[in-house]
Amino acid sequence: MATVQSLCVYCGSSSRVAESYRQAARQLGELLARQGIELVYGGGRIGLMGICADAALAAGGRVTGIIPRHLHDVEVGHHGLTRLLVTESMHERKRLMFEMSDAFLVLPGGLGTLDEAFEIITWRQLALHDKPIIVVDIEGYWQPFQALVQHVVDEGFARPTVLSLFKVVPSIEAAFTALELAREPAVTPAPGLV
Repeated sequence: MATVQSLCVYCGSSSRVAESYRQAARQLGELLARQGIELVYGGGRIGLMGICADAALAAGGRVTGIIPRHLHDVEVGHHGLTRLLVTESMHERKRLMFEMSDAFLVLPGGLGTLDEAFEIITWRQLALHDKPIIVVDIEGYWQPFQALVQHVVDEGFARPTVLSLFKVVPSIEAAFTALELAREPAVTPAPGLV
């Protein structure tokens, strides 16, 4: 069973989204705080990112935000966090989020969330890590994502084993169950590889 003390959450910064997505982000933040798991995320105070962070903070949780300088004003960096790290590049942001997290959880989001999800899954495929990756399929949001990955496999561009690199679950509760059942990572990332 994996010991998760810090969870990296990838999710959208848009505020123009369905209430079900907002509620999932809120519930995630509250549960992280209650279970004593630190939230590591992109550092914004708007959209699902801000909702999740605010919920964790309101419930007494620890929250680390990591945001590149060029997005600090665009995504409105959240200055009420336990700590906010401002990086010089997106690459540095992603590396720090990876290094500071024991597992990864993907909520609904846009192109940035897709980029982060595909990258962390690809890093696992390349054996750069084997930390748990949970995709939360709120109201079927990630079904096209799953279909695309299956299509990649069907067309011969990836082996069927890539489907086991991440776990898709239907709810926040199921995500926590999946994290509890995940095996302890066996791969220790070599410094500088990611």
